[in-house]
Amino acid sequence: MKTVTLNNGVEMPILGFGVFQIPEEETQAAVEAALAAGYRHLDTAASYGNEAAVGAAIKASGIARDELFVTTKLWIQHAPNGNVQDETKRAFDNSLHRLGMDYVDLYLIHQPLGDYYSEWRAM
Repeated sequence: MKTVTLNNGVEMPILGFGVFQIPEEETQAAVEAALAAGYRHLDTAASYGNEAAVGAAIKASGIARDELFVTTKLWIQHAPNGNVQDETKRAFDNSLHRLGMDYVDLYLIHQPLGDYYSEWRAM
């Protein structure tokens, strides 16, 4: 798999498998098939509702975590408690929990709406 070197020196596979609009009940099988076909970059998001299935597929694959590049995304944080940065950190922790991982390789702001400067600072 060809990679590109990011500004921080991290190697990212240039071809990734995205799970947007794959129903949660079908996601694990789809990701397992993608991994078996050679994909090593997986793209999901909190708003897709299938992070847990992506994590389950990774676990079932037996592929070492450091051989994969996993991207997920922060959904818009409305901060009902008034603190966007705290809500952003909580959302990140929730994504890690759903994925069953200690880290992701790339965490993006899904839509730059609202107080995205506070989201970025929290990230």
